[in-house]
Amino acid sequence: MDLKDFYYDLPKELIAQEPLMNRSDSRLMALSRKTGRLEHHVFSDIISYLRPGDCLVLNNTKVIPARLYGQREGTGAQIELLLLKRKEKDVWETLVKPGKKARKGVRIVFGDGLLTGEVIEVAEDGNRWIRFEYEGIFEEILDRLGQMPLPPYITRPLRDKNRYQTVYAKYDGSAAAPTAGLHFTPALLQEIRELGVDIAEITLHVGLGTFRPVKEADVLKHHMHSEFFQISGAAARQVNQAKERGGRVIAVGTTSTRTLEAAADEEGRLREAGGWTDIFIYPGYRFKVIDGLVTNFHLPESTLLMLVSALAGRESVLSAYQEAVREQYRFFSFGDAMLIL
Repeated sequence: MDLKDFYYDLPKELIAQEPLMNRSDSRLMALSRKTGRLEHHVFSDIISYLRPGDCLVLNNTKVIPARLYGQREGTGAQIELLLLKRKEKDVWETLVKPGKKARKGVRIVFGDGLLTGEVIEVAEDGNRWIRFEYEGIFEEILDRLGQMPLPPYITRPLRDKNRYQTVYAKYDGSAAAPTAGLHFTPALLQEIRELGVDIAEITLHVGLGTFRPVKEADVLKHHMHSEFFQISGAAARQVNQAKERGGRVIAVGTTSTRTLEAAADEEGRLREAGGWTDIFIYPGYRFKVIDGLVTNFHLPESTLLMLVSALAGRESVLSAYQEAVREQYRFFSFGDAMLIL
């Protein structure tokens, strides 16, 4: 399977640089898995595609302000740090720029000494393990000093950091937002519940590995980084019961999809579970749980585009993307949405 098979041409001006004032005013492209038919709506119209008995699955992870700017102790050299994964209470795996200034033993000072970190290990992939020292509560210090880790294609500063969170975000841990969920408002979710749709919440803490470019020409040689997930017993029962009553399981986002598919048994049943997953979904994959997907428009040649293509067919998806370009849809994290059913 060639990487170039997942390429499409995207004008830069279609990359959304900031969120809309009202989350659910985003556009929505609905794609039929069976026929390939496309329909155009606003996102709040999604309710017309849902049915009583369906189960909508949300990823309730919360993005932490994971980007920190500090100075190397002794020299004052500027260092940018991105928190990726917590190893233990005060030790994190991080991405550091420039890496050459962050060798083992180097200490980095943030916020005039409010927070300091020491590089205790350099991993094979170049990431750094850093042990932090501080007084007080780490999360409160991070909220004060850190910035939201926006993707590199977003070049404008974010005026309100809450706009890079879903309205149902609960559990700290992500280095990137599960962006398909950014379109939902509390009012829209309430409408969906009143329709008779069950809403289940699961957790997958999104790491940057999900968004790293695929560098292998042969897609099958790409290695996904692992991410932590948690499915409660209650959420597992909600999904299982929807399947039993003939309802559809509709995942909000590729992160919810990967969590459900990684945790399910071969019959598509879930149970309470937690752990790490590096599942890589690409065309040819047989879905065990999900029947539909709410997602954004993804980067060319990305693993996210491959997952969507696995669900709806590569040619159908690329044709829909071409239509989205023609219709001037907004792309990527702050962009418009697609519903695949």
